[in-house]
Amino acid sequence: MQSLIELLSQNHVILLLLLFARITGLFAFFPFFSHMSIPVSIKMAFAIFMVMFLYPFASMPNIQINIYSISLVFISELFMGLSAGLILNLVFAMLEIAGMQISFVMGFTMASVIDPGSKVSSPIISQIFSLFGLLILLAFNAHHLMLIFLAKSLHVLPLGDFYPGGNLWKYLVKSTTSMFVYGFILSFPIVGLSLLTDLVFGMLMKTMPQFNLLVVGFPVKIMVGFVVLIVSIGSIMLVFKREFLEAINHLFILL
Repeated sequence: MQSLIELLSQNHVILLLLLFARITGLFAFFPFFSHMSIPVSIKMAFAIFMVMFLYPFASMPNIQINIYSISLVFISELFMGLSAGLILNLVFAMLEIAGMQISFVMGFTMASVIDPGSKVSSPIISQIFSLFGLLILLAFNAHHLMLIFLAKSLHVLPLGDFYPGGNLWKYLVKSTTSMFVYGFILSFPIVGLSLLTDLVFGMLMKTMPQFNLLVVGFPVKIMVGFVVLIVSIGSIMLVFKREFLEAINHLFILL
Protein backbone atom coordinates (compact mmCIF):
# COMPACT_ATOMS: atom_id res chain seq x y z
CA MET A 1 0.00 0.00 0.00
CA GLN A 2 2.84 2.37 0.82
CA SER A 3 4.47 1.79 -2.59
CA LEU A 4 1.13 2.43 -4.32
CA ILE A 5 0.78 5.74 -2.48
CA GLU A 6 4.31 6.70 -3.52
CA LEU A 7 3.45 6.02 -7.16
CA LEU A 8 0.58 8.49 -6.86
CA SER A 9 2.89 11.28 -5.70
CA GLN A 10 3.23 14.49 -7.66
CA ASN A 11 6.48 13.66 -9.46
CA HIS A 12 5.32 10.20 -10.53
CA VAL A 13 2.03 11.53 -11.89
CA ILE A 14 3.83 14.23 -13.91
CA LEU A 15 6.29 11.64 -15.22
CA LEU A 16 3.44 9.38 -16.32
CA LEU A 17 1.72 12.32 -18.01
CA LEU A 18 4.82 13.34 -19.97
CA LEU A 19 5.61 9.75 -20.96
CA PHE A 20 2.04 9.33 -22.13
CA ALA A 21 2.39 12.53 -24.19
CA ARG A 22 5.53 11.24 -25.94
CA ILE A 23 4.04 7.83 -26.72
CA THR A 24 0.68 9.13 -27.90
CA GLY A 25 2.41 11.84 -29.94
CA LEU A 26 4.47 9.24 -31.75
CA PHE A 27 1.56 6.83 -32.23
CA ALA A 28 -0.65 9.65 -33.52
CA PHE A 29 1.70 10.38 -36.43
CA PHE A 30 3.68 7.18 -37.07
CA PRO A 31 2.63 5.17 -40.15
CA PHE A 32 0.59 2.04 -39.38
CA PHE A 33 0.00 3.10 -35.76
CA SER A 34 -1.92 6.18 -36.94
CA HIS A 35 -4.03 4.25 -39.45
CA MET A 36 -7.65 5.41 -39.27
CA SER A 37 -8.96 1.84 -39.56
CA ILE A 38 -7.58 1.01 -36.10
CA PRO A 39 -10.17 1.92 -33.44
CA VAL A 40 -9.19 4.70 -31.06
CA SER A 41 -9.83 2.42 -28.09
CA ILE A 42 -7.22 -0.04 -29.38
CA LYS A 43 -4.71 2.77 -29.90
CA MET A 44 -5.26 4.13 -26.40
CA ALA A 45 -5.01 0.68 -24.83
CA PHE A 46 -1.72 0.03 -26.64
CA ALA A 47 -0.41 3.47 -25.61
CA ILE A 48 -1.26 2.80 -21.96
CA PHE A 49 0.45 -0.59 -22.18
CA MET A 50 3.60 1.04 -23.60
CA VAL A 51 3.51 3.66 -20.82
CA MET A 52 3.46 0.90 -18.21
CA PHE A 53 6.19 -1.03 -20.03
CA LEU A 54 8.56 1.94 -20.52
CA TYR A 55 7.89 3.72 -17.24
CA PRO A 56 10.97 2.21 -15.46
CA PHE A 57 13.22 3.64 -18.21
CA ALA A 58 11.87 7.20 -17.97
CA SER A 59 13.33 9.90 -15.76
CA MET A 60 11.75 13.01 -14.33
CA PRO A 61 12.81 16.18 -16.21
CA ASN A 62 14.47 18.97 -14.29
CA ILE A 63 11.67 21.52 -14.53
CA GLN A 64 9.72 23.70 -12.17
CA ILE A 65 6.49 22.10 -11.04
CA ASN A 66 3.92 24.58 -12.34
CA ILE A 67 1.26 24.57 -15.01
CA TYR A 68 3.32 26.63 -17.49
CA SER A 69 6.45 24.45 -17.41
CA ILE A 70 4.46 21.22 -17.61
CA SER A 71 2.39 22.57 -20.52
CA LEU A 72 5.53 23.56 -22.47
CA VAL A 73 7.10 20.14 -21.94
CA PHE A 74 3.83 18.45 -22.90
CA ILE A 75 3.67 20.43 -26.17
CA SER A 76 7.36 19.67 -26.81
CA GLU A 77 6.70 15.92 -26.55
CA LEU A 78 3.73 16.16 -28.92
CA PHE A 79 5.84 18.16 -31.38
CA MET A 80 8.49 15.46 -31.26
CA GLY A 81 5.88 12.92 -32.33
CA LEU A 82 4.74 15.25 -35.11
CA SER A 83 8.32 15.69 -36.38
CA ALA A 84 9.09 11.96 -36.31
CA GLY A 85 5.82 11.09 -38.02
CA LEU A 86 6.40 13.73 -40.69
CA ILE A 87 9.82 12.27 -41.53
CA LEU A 88 8.30 8.81 -42.09
CA ASN A 89 5.11 9.97 -43.80
CA LEU A 90 7.14 11.84 -46.42
CA VAL A 91 8.15 8.42 -47.77
CA PHE A 92 4.49 7.44 -48.13
CA ALA A 93 3.82 10.79 -49.79
CA MET A 94 6.42 9.82 -52.39
CA LEU A 95 4.27 6.82 -53.33
CA GLU A 96 1.13 8.95 -53.41
CA ILE A 97 2.72 11.47 -55.79
CA ALA A 98 3.86 8.65 -58.07
CA GLY A 99 0.34 7.18 -57.98
CA MET A 100 -1.21 10.55 -58.84
CA GLN A 101 1.02 10.97 -61.89
CA ILE A 102 0.31 7.41 -63.05
CA SER A 103 -3.43 7.88 -62.53
CA PHE A 104 -3.29 11.09 -64.60
CA VAL A 105 -1.65 9.48 -67.64
CA MET A 106 -3.86 6.37 -67.41
CA GLY A 107 -7.06 8.42 -67.24
CA PHE A 108 -7.90 7.44 -63.66
CA THR A 109 -7.83 10.96 -62.22
CA MET A 110 -11.58 10.93 -61.66
CA ALA A 111 -11.48 7.42 -60.16
CA SER A 112 -10.89 8.69 -56.65
CA VAL A 113 -12.16 6.99 -53.51
CA ILE A 114 -11.72 7.61 -49.79
CA ASP A 115 -8.37 6.39 -48.51
CA PRO A 116 -9.04 4.23 -45.41
CA GLY A 117 -5.75 5.32 -43.87
CA SER A 118 -6.19 9.09 -44.01
CA LYS A 119 -9.92 9.48 -44.82
CA VAL A 120 -8.94 11.73 -47.74
CA SER A 121 -10.04 11.25 -51.34
CA SER A 122 -7.12 10.15 -53.54
CA PRO A 123 -6.66 8.40 -56.91
CA ILE A 124 -7.02 4.65 -56.88
CA ILE A 125 -3.41 4.02 -58.01
CA SER A 126 -2.14 6.07 -55.05
CA GLN A 127 -4.20 3.93 -52.71
CA ILE A 128 -2.83 0.74 -54.26
CA PHE A 129 0.72 2.02 -53.72
CA SER A 130 -0.08 3.05 -50.13
CA LEU A 131 -1.53 -0.37 -49.30
CA PHE A 132 1.45 -2.13 -50.87
CA GLY A 133 3.78 0.15 -48.93
CA LEU A 134 1.96 -0.68 -45.69
CA LEU A 135 2.33 -4.41 -46.41
CA ILE A 136 6.04 -3.97 -47.16
CA LEU A 137 6.40 -1.98 -43.92
CA LEU A 138 4.96 -4.88 -41.93
CA ALA A 139 6.93 -7.47 -43.92
CA PHE A 140 10.36 -6.12 -42.88
CA ASN A 141 9.17 -5.29 -39.32
CA ALA A 142 9.42 -1.55 -39.62
CA HIS A 143 6.78 -1.23 -36.89
CA HIS A 144 9.23 -3.00 -34.57
CA LEU A 145 11.94 -0.52 -35.53
CA MET A 146 9.62 2.35 -34.65
CA LEU A 147 9.00 0.85 -31.21
CA ILE A 148 12.76 0.41 -30.75
CA PHE A 149 13.23 4.08 -31.60
CA LEU A 150 10.61 4.96 -29.00
CA ALA A 151 12.44 2.95 -26.32
CA LYS A 152 15.88 4.33 -27.25
CA SER A 153 14.59 7.90 -27.24
CA LEU A 154 14.02 7.66 -23.48
CA HIS A 155 17.71 6.85 -22.94
CA VAL A 156 19.18 9.35 -25.42
CA LEU A 157 16.64 12.17 -25.09
CA PRO A 158 15.03 12.43 -21.64
CA LEU A 159 11.49 13.73 -21.33
CA GLY A 160 11.26 17.47 -21.83
CA ASP A 161 14.61 17.85 -23.63
CA PHE A 162 13.36 17.87 -27.23
CA TYR A 163 14.15 20.95 -29.26
CA PRO A 164 13.81 21.18 -33.08
CA GLY A 165 17.35 21.98 -34.15
CA GLY A 166 18.75 23.10 -37.46
CA ASN A 167 19.52 19.56 -38.63
CA LEU A 168 15.83 18.67 -38.43
CA TRP A 169 14.75 21.58 -40.63
CA LYS A 170 17.51 20.89 -43.16
CA TYR A 171 16.49 17.23 -43.38
CA LEU A 172 12.81 18.10 -43.79
CA VAL A 173 13.58 20.51 -46.65
CA LYS A 174 15.81 17.90 -48.30
CA SER A 175 13.22 15.15 -47.83
CA THR A 176 10.41 17.30 -49.25
CA THR A 177 12.49 17.93 -52.36
CA SER A 178 13.37 14.24 -52.66
CA MET A 179 9.69 13.34 -52.27
CA PHE A 180 8.79 15.05 -55.55
CA VAL A 181 11.92 13.79 -57.31
CA TYR A 182 11.39 10.15 -56.32
CA GLY A 183 7.68 10.44 -57.06
CA PHE A 184 8.53 11.40 -60.64
CA ILE A 185 11.24 8.71 -60.92
CA LEU A 186 8.91 5.95 -59.74
CA SER A 187 6.18 6.98 -62.15
CA PHE A 188 8.52 7.62 -65.10
CA PRO A 189 8.32 4.13 -66.73
CA ILE A 190 4.54 4.33 -67.03
CA VAL A 191 4.49 8.05 -67.83
CA GLY A 192 7.22 7.60 -70.47
CA LEU A 193 5.46 4.68 -72.18
CA SER A 194 2.18 6.57 -72.06
CA LEU A 195 3.80 9.51 -73.85
CA LEU A 196 5.28 7.09 -76.38
CA THR A 197 1.83 5.59 -76.90
CA ASP A 198 0.39 9.07 -77.48
CA LEU A 199 3.11 9.69 -80.06
CA VAL A 200 2.26 6.46 -81.89
CA PHE A 201 -1.45 7.27 -81.81
CA GLY A 202 -0.71 10.76 -83.16
CA MET A 203 1.19 9.26 -86.10
CA LEU A 204 -1.69 6.84 -86.73
CA MET A 205 -4.18 9.70 -86.71
CA LYS A 206 -2.13 11.51 -89.34
CA THR A 207 -1.76 8.46 -91.59
CA MET A 208 -5.22 6.98 -90.95
CA PRO A 209 -7.78 9.72 -90.20
CA GLN A 210 -10.52 7.10 -89.79
CA PHE A 211 -8.72 5.73 -86.71
CA ASN A 212 -11.00 6.28 -83.69
CA LEU A 213 -8.72 7.36 -80.88
CA LEU A 214 -11.46 7.49 -78.25
CA VAL A 215 -12.56 3.89 -78.86
CA VAL A 216 -9.13 2.28 -79.28
CA GLY A 217 -6.61 4.66 -77.75
CA PHE A 218 -7.71 4.90 -74.14
CA PRO A 219 -8.18 1.14 -73.53
CA VAL A 220 -4.74 0.52 -75.05
CA LYS A 221 -3.16 3.17 -72.79
CA ILE A 222 -4.79 1.62 -69.74
CA MET A 223 -3.64 -1.87 -70.74
CA VAL A 224 -0.07 -0.69 -71.34
CA GLY A 225 -0.10 1.17 -68.03
CA PHE A 226 -1.25 -1.89 -66.08
CA VAL A 227 1.29 -4.16 -67.77
CA VAL A 228 4.17 -1.82 -66.93
CA LEU A 229 2.77 -1.31 -63.41
CA ILE A 230 2.69 -5.06 -62.77
CA VAL A 231 6.26 -5.43 -64.05
CA SER A 232 7.67 -2.47 -62.08
CA ILE A 233 5.73 -2.73 -58.80
CA GLY A 234 8.48 -4.86 -57.25
CA SER A 235 11.17 -2.28 -58.04
CA ILE A 236 8.96 0.53 -56.75
CA MET A 237 8.52 -1.25 -53.44
CA LEU A 238 12.26 -1.90 -53.16
CA VAL A 239 12.90 1.82 -53.52
CA PHE A 240 10.20 2.48 -50.93
CA LYS A 241 11.80 0.02 -48.49
CA ARG A 242 15.23 1.58 -48.93
CA GLU A 243 13.92 5.12 -48.41
CA PHE A 244 11.82 4.11 -45.41
CA LEU A 245 14.78 2.44 -43.69
CA GLU A 246 16.86 5.54 -44.38
CA ALA A 247 14.11 7.70 -42.88
CA ILE A 248 14.04 5.53 -39.74
CA ASN A 249 17.82 5.94 -39.40
CA HIS A 250 17.41 9.70 -39.70
CA LEU A 251 14.89 9.74 -36.87
CA PHE A 252 17.85 9.91 -34.52
CA ILE A 253 18.54 13.50 -35.61
CA LEU A 254 15.61 14.30 -33.31
CA LEU A 255 17.55 12.97 -30.31
